[in-house]
Amino acid sequence: MTKQARLFKAGGSQAVRLPAEFRFDDVDAVYVRRNAAGDVVLSTRPPSTYAAFMAARDELGPLDADFLSPAERGQRSDPRDPFADFPEGA
Repeated sequence: MTKQARLFKAGGSQAVRLPAEFRFDDVDAVYVRRNAAGDVVLSTRPPSTYAAFMAARDELGPLDADFLSPAERGQRSDPRDPFADFPEGA
C-alpha cells in the first residue's frame, strides 16, 4: 500500500510528516540515503556494506575446520574439481 507524506519547511531544512503507520518507534534519529534509482530511503540502521561484513567476520574469528561439513548439510562429499573442464583453469 502506498501512502503520501507531507513535506514542510522547518527552519532551513525540509521535513517530512509521516503517516502514523510509518512512524519510527523508540528512535530519535534515522539514517537517510539515496538508492540507485535516486529515491530517498529512511531506515533505523545504516545500509550494509561489504567492509562492515568483513569487519564482523574478522571480529568473529576463524571457523572450525568441520563447520557445516557436507555430512552435516546432508550432502555427499564431491572430490572432483568443479573447474577441471574450464580452459582458464589450466
